[in-house]
Amino acid sequence: MSEPDATADGEAAATPTPSDADPSGAGAVAAPAVAVPPAPAPAATSRRRRRIWPVIFGGLAAILIVTAIIAAHTSVDEYVITPGDATPVARYIDVLAADNHPLTGKILLTDVFVTQLNALNYLQYRFFDSDSEVVSGSELLGPTVSEDQYLDQGYLQMAQAQSFATASALSRLGYTVTSTNAGALVYGVEPHSPAAGTLHVAQVITGVNGHPTTTDCALVDALHGMMPGTSVALSVEQSSINDVGQVVRGPVVTKSVTLGTPPKALVDTGCGKPTKPTAYLGIDPQTQQDWHFPVQVTVHTQNIGGPSAGLAMSLGIIDKLSSGRLTGNRIIAATGTIDQYGNVGDVGGVAEKTIAVERAGATVFFVPSVELKTAESKATPQLHVYAVSNLNQVLRILKRLGGHVPTTPVPPKPVPAQAAP
Repeated sequence: MSEPDATADGEAAATPTPSDADPSGAGAVAAPAVAVPPAPAPAATSRRRRRIWPVIFGGLAAILIVTAIIAAHTSVDEYVITPGDATPVARYIDVLAADNHPLTGKILLTDVFVTQLNALNYLQYRFFDSDSEVVSGSELLGPTVSEDQYLDQGYLQMAQAQSFATASALSRLGYTVTSTNAGALVYGVEPHSPAAGTLHVAQVITGVNGHPTTTDCALVDALHGMMPGTSVALSVEQSSINDVGQVVRGPVVTKSVTLGTPPKALVDTGCGKPTKPTAYLGIDPQTQQDWHFPVQVTVHTQNIGGPSAGLAMSLGIIDKLSSGRLTGNRIIAATGTIDQYGNVGDVGGVAEKTIAVERAGATVFFVPSVELKTAESKATPQLHVYAVSNLNQVLRILKRLGGHVPTTPVPPKPVPAQAAP
């Protein structure tokens, strides 16, 4: 910062002495002491002090600006969950024109925003924003999951939720829904494992050394007894997550992976009696299900991850394929996972979702039973919160509230001990 001119501070410019006016000195007749007396010393000192303060304050401001810039670009291992959007779920659901019904009222799908904090805004969200929740990176991502894998897993969960929502809705409407086990789905890949760099989230392993693996347990059985250093040929469906968070199915190719030594604490527990594996691939597998629906239903979202929209999507499908009057002309919202049997599971971010649905004008909010108190802590008297555990319970409440509910009930089945995702 440049120091201001003397005249800008009110200091008078020096008046030339006669010798200044006439460099030759010729004709100098006036007494210089009488022409312009010099300013008193105390006044000059005061002017110098006034000129120093802008420099000091300017330097402090520059330091603060630089510090703020550095803090804004310094990430911390903390994330903030803030209220997201609450939008009509109907916009994400397409059915054939002959099956579609005009809708009255709205069913809202709600989400949250998850953002990594920096050193500048951490204190703001931690101590001064009661509508947000700050969580640590390990709490949100887990000990070994990268942020990129966390996002891909969220999009994969959304794709699974769309299938489950369609299956539960069509079953409730009286249709017969079937599925086929199609392979071992790669849900996660451990860093620095044999699979890292070769396998990715959303791919499906359909065979090992030419032998089919239609389930996650079939994959475990195929690898059982193999030793570290063994090279295996995996048949892999090259599915992937596209730029807008949708799972895109791909062709089946062969990938070679050399198995490693299992971590000391690793135990296989999901396929019968717990056993210590002899070799290590390094993935978290699930059974991939291919669904067969008797009615054409397409659920599509962009850049929304996680399974928590399952209940809202199921209600939206029922509404479109039945009378279109499921809500009784109300604005309702719902959050909760759903399985193919209509069972509702708990989700995160319910406090922030409650704020979002209130802002969107909802008067009814369905939440998983374990989340009731959390939702009620943020709800105003205008928002009625209902705790639910299955789809039929939601429909009974909507009927009591004046909604038109289809009359072909299908009771929810119990969740199997080895349920496929």
